Amino acid sequence: MMQNVHLAPETDEDDLYSGYNDYNPTYDTEELENDTAFQQAVRTSHGRRPPITAKIPSTAVTRPIATGYGSKTSLTSSMGRPVTGAIQDGVTRPMTAVRAAGFTKAALRGSAFDPLGQSRGPAPPLEAKNEDSPEEKIRQLEKKVNELVEESCIANSCGDLKLALEKAKDAGRKERVLVRQREQVTTPENINLDLTYSVLFNLASQYSANEMYAEALNTYQVIVKNKMFSNAGRLKVNMGNIYLKQRNYSKAIKFYRMALDQIPSVHKEMRIKITQNIGVTFITTDREKMKKAFQKLIAVPLEIDEDDKYISPSDDSHTNLVIEAIKNDHLRQMERERKAMAEKYILTAAKLIAPVIETSFAVGYDWCVEVVKASQYVELANDLEINKAITYLRQKDFNQAVETLKMFEKKDSRVKSAAATNLSFLYYLENEFAQASSYADLAVNSDRYNPSALTNKGNTVFANGDYEKAAEFYKEALRNDSSCTEALYNIGLTYKKLNRLDEALDCFLKLHAILRNSAQVLYQIANVYELMEDPSQAIEWLMQLISVVPTDSRALSKLGELYDSEGDKSQAFQYYYESYRYFPSNIEVIEWLGAYYIDTQFCEKAIQYFERASLIQPTQVKWQLMVASCFRRSGNYQRALDTYKDIHRKFPENVECLRFLVRLCTDIGLKEVQEYATKLKKLEKMKEIREQRIKSGRDSSGGARGKREGSAGSDSGQNCSASSKGERLSAKLRALPGTNEPYESSSNKEIDASYLDPLGPQIERPKTAAKKRIDEDDFADEQLGDDLLPE
Repeated sequence: MMQNVHLAPETDEDDLYSGYNDYNPTYDTEELENDTAFQQAVRTSHGRRPPITAKIPSTAVTRPIATGYGSKTSLTSSMGRPVTGAIQDGVTRPMTAVRAAGFTKAALRGSAFDPLGQSRGPAPPLEAKNEDSPEEKIRQLEKKVNELVEESCIANSCGDLKLALEKAKDAGRKERVLVRQREQVTTPENINLDLTYSVLFNLASQYSANEMYAEALNTYQVIVKNKMFSNAGRLKVNMGNIYLKQRNYSKAIKFYRMALDQIPSVHKEMRIKITQNIGVTFITTDREKMKKAFQKLIAVPLEIDEDDKYISPSDDSHTNLVIEAIKNDHLRQMERERKAMAEKYILTAAKLIAPVIETSFAVGYDWCVEVVKASQYVELANDLEINKAITYLRQKDFNQAVETLKMFEKKDSRVKSAAATNLSFLYYLENEFAQASSYADLAVNSDRYNPSALTNKGNTVFANGDYEKAAEFYKEALRNDSSCTEALYNIGLTYKKLNRLDEALDCFLKLHAILRNSAQVLYQIANVYELMEDPSQAIEWLMQLISVVPTDSRALSKLGELYDSEGDKSQAFQYYYESYRYFPSNIEVIEWLGAYYIDTQFCEKAIQYFERASLIQPTQVKWQLMVASCFRRSGNYQRALDTYKDIHRKFPENVECLRFLVRLCTDIGLKEVQEYATKLKKLEKMKEIREQRIKSGRDSSGGARGKREGSAGSDSGQNCSASSKGERLSAKLRALPGTNEPYESSSNKEIDASYLDPLGPQIERPKTAAKKRIDEDDFADEQLGDDLLPE
């Protein structure tokens, strides 16, 4: 058992992995270039079979080498079998299947080693091209067809559609000649179908671009019906597009659906686009249906008698009595109602379909007008033109609206009055009161009983300050139409301007009974009560206003002002704060809130409001002084000092800022106190000199003023009122942090004229009669309704 156990020799203990790098030097190819025997064998035929040498021991018998001059002797390998290529018993042993590149049988017979075939010499010259051969002519013709197709496409892209079509036709003719020549030379299977397809497709596209739709459809049919063209079915989309342009919507939908059926589901984007085309075609079909329905509506017979029937043809008293009896009987009233209903339906239908039946609403209105003019409702065409102008107004296109309305200046009186009323309304909105007055006069002269024209005339007089005369026009408009809310509203404003508050309140209360949720009316009632010094009623009506428009910042600030005047600071703060939330840029609200926090000893909270005020009015030094004052009052002297220094850099001539800088630097013990004190003295001295100059100038002009005592008295009264207003505006800044008293705000503030109305900057201006109803949802931005037509 131990005889099979072999111990490792001691010499191998140090290297367990020895022997792995040993290899046979016969396989060393790196030194072949330096091997003389190998190189000689490669260059000559001496080494076809390596000679047997005594260096390599072998058990085989010594073998003679065969030469080309002697007979071949059989060679025996070391295993006793014949060598490859040896002859044994008259039969040559087959050569090995794998042999080196470049070694051929001829090389065995003494040929030189030439693996690249360099000994064969240069290649023979190319054969000359025979241009007269049929194949060459076909190739040249095919090249010419491709060039024509490319030229046609380029001409189309450049906009030269006629040249593109000519090139496409020429390409089609040459392609047919090419097909005939190919059929004569080769078999039909060798025809270039791709070229035929491209030529036909380009020709159809150019026909379609030149609006030759019949020829385009015929060319597409040739492509689609040829079963040899793959994916030709999708060209039915193009055919559907042509039918859509021809307004043949049923065939367009048919071809779209056929194309959709032939496109695989993997082409999702293409299928979606075709489906979109089908939807667009259905919508366009609806447009045509709308047009046909409108034409049918126009063609409905009214079956009522003409108005000429009720005009007496003679002086026969009996006939006149009969006509007077039937002129306003029940049958005649029914006829009027039927005609009015028909006109209403036609106008409504035209308003609905005009914006959608064509590419633009203007073209749609033009189509409706032409259809109406060709019917029995000729007089409605003018009303449609006025509706077209109103649509321009809704789109803020005032120039087009004016041009449309000016076409009616030479029409009959009713249409002229309606157009002039709307023109007066437009010019009044643009503050061109002279033009507005001119067209208002034209409207009134054309129809004296037009309440809208009278209201607009009153507006122009109101704008000129003649309130009594404006009231007369408004009253006349109300006599003609008691439901004219514009005239009633405007006469209330007129009475308020004339300080006839009871009559103004009566007008607005009547209007409130008609328009229950009108924010404008609610505010005017509250404002009249405030002018009548009844703040409780004013607050009550403002609360109703807030319920209608809860986010109106001016109404909320007005409520805060009224509560502040009543002494209810908490309620005032609530509404002022709500106003600030919705509109944080109202400087009066910001000032009140800052003063409120200072009054309640919360100076830190007042800082954010005065900082916002300084952002809104960066050139007003008082807001920045208030910020610094709040820092000082809250004990943050360093922030106060930094703020005062920043103010001094921005406003170096502000005396109050320098005074506080001197005081703070003295209290803190800073060295800059002397610098600021020197600057303060210089500014005070300059101010004193300036005041002396002003005083001396006034003394020198005192005699001249004495001569104009009468006029000076009135002027001085105005100056006093202006200066008193200035004093009131600056009352809150009198107690700047230089005194020991806290900052207080004046509760009795004078209301600015533009502030009287929280609903818009022009609320005190009279309402224009062109608008028949007040938009309750957005009263600050008046919308123009369809009621611009006079009743």
